[in-house]
Formats: sequence, C-alpha cells, structure tokens
Amino acid sequence: MASVGLADRALSYGEAGVTAPGDAVWTAPAGRRAYERCVRVGHGDETWAQARAAFLCWGVKTRSGFAIEPASGSDPGVRDGADYWLVAAVGPLRIREPARVVGVVDRPDRCGFSYGTLEGHPVSGEEAFVLHRDGDGVVRLTLRSVTAPGAGRWRLAFPEVLVAQRWYRRRYARALAAG
Repeated sequence: MASVGLADRALSYGEAGVTAPGDAVWTAPAGRRAYERCVRVGHGDETWAQARAAFLCWGVKTRSGFAIEPASGSDPGVRDGADYWLVAAVGPLRIREPARVVGVVDRPDRCGFSYGTLEGHPVSGEEAFVLHRDGDGVVRLTLRSVTAPGAGRWRLAFPEVLVAQRWYRRRYARALAAG
C-alpha cells in the first residue's frame, strides 16, 4: 500500500465512533478487545489549561514516543476527518501507522479525540483519548480502545503488537502528568 495515499485508504474496522469520546459512560462493542482506563492528571485550572493545550496537539502520543505526520503536510493539530501517519520508533526501526481522526469533542469540561486505523495499520480498531475535569477541579485522562489484529503480515505479529500496545498505554497514562 505504499503507493496509496492516506485519503484513498478505508478504515480497517467497522463504523467509526465506537470509542465515543464525547460520552462520559462507554459501552464497548462486542467482538473486539476493549480497553478503558482513567488516570488522574492533576488538579485546577492551570493543569487543565496546560494539559488541554498539549492534548489537542497530539501531546499524549508525542510525549509517549510517537511522531505525528499530517498527511496534508500542514499543522499537526488534531482535526476531525484529517489523516495522519503515527510514527513509532523502535530502536532503528520506524513503524508508520496510518490513521484518521474520526471524532473530536471540545467542551469546557471535556476535550478529546478518537482515531481509527486505516488499511495498513498494525491493528484494526479505534483509540480515544479524553481529557475531562469534574466539579472539584480534578483533571483526568481516559483511554479507550477497541482492537483486533491488522491484516496481512500484521496478523502474524499481533501477539507482539499487543505487548507494544500495553507498553504504550502505560506511557499514555503518564504523558500529561509528566509535561
């Protein structure tokens, strides 16, 4: 698929929006590995403002070791419907993962986005990152995902991909608190 542009690639799973970043309560769809975890980032307006600014510029991913390359070559900020290469570096190896933002929420107490995997991604599914705060000013990050094996050679590597996925999730959980 190297010659196919991201805009020409289809989502590699069913209907977009299954991680529901705008919803406080989530019911995972049946038939895929589902994951949800909520971690405390901090407290107060300053924490919220700093985390939110980083968040909408892919801060959770970049602070976890990914590079973000917008397919359009423009601003790397999170934009609904935009395509990106998510680039993971594993030693000298660079794994380019094609993805499309399929949902964005931006409210005074909740911001977040979800992206879906495109054909050629190591997994098939959707991942959401949601930053939210409660009435007491506690700021939290919720991670959600639904995952299945990717197609082709990635299907054979799925056990290793799951190990990497768990490793990155731990990094995501610390990304905003560390910054």
